[in-house]
Amino acid sequence: MAAPARPNATQRIACVTGASSGIGRASAIALAGAGWVVIISGRRADELDETIRQARQESTNAELLAVPGDLGKPEDVDTLFRTIKKRYGRLDLLFNNAGRNVKPVPLEDVPLQDFNSIVAVNLVAHAFRIMRDQSPQGGRIINNGSISAHAPRPFSAPYTLTKHAITGLTKSTALDGRAYNIACSQIDIGNAESPMVGALKQGGSLQPNGERIQEAVMPVEHVANAVVHMASLPLEVNILTQTIMATTMPFVGRG
Repeated sequence: MAAPARPNATQRIACVTGASSGIGRASAIALAGAGWVVIISGRRADELDETIRQARQESTNAELLAVPGDLGKPEDVDTLFRTIKKRYGRLDLLFNNAGRNVKPVPLEDVPLQDFNSIVAVNLVAHAFRIMRDQSPQGGRIINNGSISAHAPRPFSAPYTLTKHAITGLTKSTALDGRAYNIACSQIDIGNAESPMVGALKQGGSLQPNGERIQEAVMPVEHVANAVVHMASLPLEVNILTQTIMATTMPFVGRG
């Protein structure tokens, strides 16, 4: 697929990872519809092409470029950001959405490779360097934290560990980014309709008391709209953390 032409000075360049489905796809489509040039990444090239097709179906002027890769591999992370810098010369927004989960099992039964593989995705440093070194300097990084950054589900130690770590990464990046006009935010998402939530719906979601229930979900487009709003703010304004969730899901309260 041919790359879009190098954008003019008024266009904003965004990168959305994990854009082959769910939250990443919806956010890429929404950003493209809002006028951003969007570079999308994910492991499935055919699904990235589908994201582009849907974006152009909604907005004929949408500009997207797919860079397939496994962002758990350092060489694929390097390829993604090298492509962004070569094709566009700058990066104004990273939605750090890529991640993976593992099968829910008790903590004592989690294989070491599952801990290692789930924490392997790290894109923030690459984006930070581009934003620091470009002219005009600065940009925005939005991390997908999940409400698991606040409270775990049963048998979710590897996933919960990484999401708590994202909160620390967000705050450290927001602090260190002050000197370079880089804002860093976190969006914590609860039960947006996606393949991950779809898997939870089959047979119900396990609760701390051992029961399984069908939890409320929300359309993923609401998350995408929230990402676009965060991205649209001037760099002197930052939503440090935002929680968006299905209103009646069992998150606030005891149980």
